[in-house]
Amino acid sequence: MRQSGSETSGWVGLGSNLGHRAAQLGRGLAGIERAGHRIVATSSVWETEPVGVPRQPWFLNMVVEIATSRSPFGLLDELLEIERGAGRVRGSSSAPRTLDLDLLAMTGLSFDHPRLQVPHPRMWGRRFVLEPLREICPGFRNPSTGRTVAEELELLSDRSAVRRIGRLAPGGALLL
Repeated sequence: MRQSGSETSGWVGLGSNLGHRAAQLGRGLAGIERAGHRIVATSSVWETEPVGVPRQPWFLNMVVEIATSRSPFGLLDELLEIERGAGRVRGSSSAPRTLDLDLLAMTGLSFDHPRLQVPHPRMWGRRFVLEPLREICPGFRNPSTGRTVAEELELLSDRSAVRRIGRLAPGGALLL
């Protein structure tokens, strides 16, 4: 898919709705850096209403752009390991989570594999992904439609509540 050793841009969505949510996001960022990926840009932290799951705590979400030399599958494995280190136990896809790290997209890649789809198959229908992504990469285009993130947001049927609440400081403290 890509030459070994070369860097490419990737976008990762982070979310948490259990425990100290901001600290969990900080743990996710630190894990991404410890795994050898360079964080290029970070969105603000957004508080978001759970989508399709009643009676759950609200999420904190953000998106980061990284520079990585890993393959998509290598990056996925590292993200899953970071989640496990934060106490994430994968069960139902709608279960609450301490930390959720989703590989959203990688520059120039589009594929569908049983283990991984790039871009993330549901990202274009999720306000909690698109709002923070627009903040750091407004010109990012949906490869299926050619529309930018901003254009996709205008057409989005997801009306769930999302609100920007601040920036994440090192260590997971929220700066309001």
